Amino acid sequence: MKQFFITIAGVFAGLMLFFVIVPMVFLAAIVVSARPRPLAPRSILVLDLRAPLTDQTPRNPLALFTGRSLSVLGIEETLRAAEKDSRVGGLLVRLPEGGTEPAAADELSLAFKDFRAHGKPILVHSQGIYAAGMAPSTYELAAASGDIWMQPGSSFQVTGLAREEIFFHDFFRRHAVVPDFQQRYEYKTAINPYLYDDFTSAQRLSDLSWMGSIYDTATGEAAGDRGRAPLALRSVLEAGPYTAEEARAKGLVDSVGDLRGAEQTILAKAGRGATLVEFGDYDGRTRFQARSGGFAGDPTVAVITAEGVIMTGKDGVDNPFEGERAIRSDKVSRAFYRAIDDSAVKAIVFRVSSPGGSDTASEQILAAVRAAKAAGKPVVVSMGTYGASGGYWIACQASRIIAEPSTITGSIGVFGGKFALGEALGKFGVNMRGLKVGGDFSDAYSARGPMTPSQRAAFSALVDRIYDGFIGRVASGRRLPIERVQQIARGRVWTGVQAKELGLVDELGGFYLAVDRAKALAGIKGPARLEGFDVETSPFETLQHALGVSAQTVRVLSAVAWLAQDPTARSTIEAAQQARLRSQGATVLAPIGY
Repeated sequence: MKQFFITIAGVFAGLMLFFVIVPMVFLAAIVVSARPRPLAPRSILVLDLRAPLTDQTPRNPLALFTGRSLSVLGIEETLRAAEKDSRVGGLLVRLPEGGTEPAAADELSLAFKDFRAHGKPILVHSQGIYAAGMAPSTYELAAASGDIWMQPGSSFQVTGLAREEIFFHDFFRRHAVVPDFQQRYEYKTAINPYLYDDFTSAQRLSDLSWMGSIYDTATGEAAGDRGRAPLALRSVLEAGPYTAEEARAKGLVDSVGDLRGAEQTILAKAGRGATLVEFGDYDGRTRFQARSGGFAGDPTVAVITAEGVIMTGKDGVDNPFEGERAIRSDKVSRAFYRAIDDSAVKAIVFRVSSPGGSDTASEQILAAVRAAKAAGKPVVVSMGTYGASGGYWIACQASRIIAEPSTITGSIGVFGGKFALGEALGKFGVNMRGLKVGGDFSDAYSARGPMTPSQRAAFSALVDRIYDGFIGRVASGRRLPIERVQQIARGRVWTGVQAKELGLVDELGGFYLAVDRAKALAGIKGPARLEGFDVETSPFETLQHALGVSAQTVRVLSAVAWLAQDPTARSTIEAAQQARLRSQGATVLAPIGY
């Protein structure tokens, strides 16, 4: 009995340590790391863009430990504060080798130019720009700085834009995996790699169109900032690749030198005694307040942010230690209703960066957008990297839509279905059997085999109804004839430039243009107070989510682990998993995606 109580006490102490002491240590570290440090006069901020960059600032406390806290909006917000701060003498930027997302490059380029317009220099330093990434957009961002340095001997490979796709059709056929999907329509190509062995003519047309638009935007902006004709600059770029020294000789960059030399150069511009300060240590920023010009008592413009795949539920972070993002419909709609109920809020800016997701989750958010407008509070959408599929669904009935020139948007379409794995697993001695009661459609999503003809017909009718509903929402929100929306929909992807020409967005620009338009629609002529209305996740909720694992998850993981011992089975399972997780409008839970 004594040993029993000793054991119980040990277990209790362990639980206390893990669930109370460890979280308290985490929270203490968060507080210490978030505390701003004093800023010396004539400081040069150092912005390192080589780490992964999100569109919006992570909202969970544990993201501070991931090194992934930089975001496009956060950088822009900080630069708006720094450009008016006499202690800040300039900006040193470390360019990424792997490329910058095109819409992020568009928005940060505007922020760089605004910073320079306040008389503060920017110097960017690159250790190589490689063709494997979004090289033209990276160069667009570099050109906006006005002073481009490259490390000696590094590679300048801004020769164009390319992409590739892995097609699984033959692999699935060989291993008896049946992709049983439907799409609306030919340009809704997220599932094409599982249905075909090459690009279809529609996919080729669509992809080359948006790639060409992004390339035109990036090279056109870079040409303007470098003082060259666009066609002449493209001719020089496409004749590459070059070494840093060759790029300098051709006027593509300004200087060749190591990082130490770049640091000394920008410090000299700031004046004697200038020091380098990490971007995250700058203490002049607050969430939206530093650059709004508003104070307590001024009219409020609510800011609601949404980044990632659209899903139902409350929590917006799939893995809080990794900082992966999801748009949870309960959380976003609750933020809208908080703004609706706040009498100080006169307008809402809704920042969206999403490739799509669940139809029901998208509709829940769209209903909140409509409710805000009905309450007399205009909603202006600011699109980031993506505003496509479900990401366009939640935006299409806003009062106004602002997109970056390179935002990927549109993709007004639907796809859905399943993978039939019964025969494939049977090769490994795993037999799938099923039982059902009720209607014929009750096992339509079973992985044992493809849908029956009657199930496929019922599913097809459902997909048609949802697609028609999507079309109707867009036509109503954008004040376009149904026939016109049907022509430009069909799942086709557009850039912001193309979408503006088609009437799917109203203007091209960034977050601050959206703020200005929201103020104008609300009749706010003076300063406004910007306030984030996102629902915060508490540190303890974040930890609970991080540590929670359901019994069903354990059983599934155990089965997968057993099957994965066979290399061929592992390949089959991984391919199927990637298909389920594919985010071009897909949801990981529902059989229909946008």
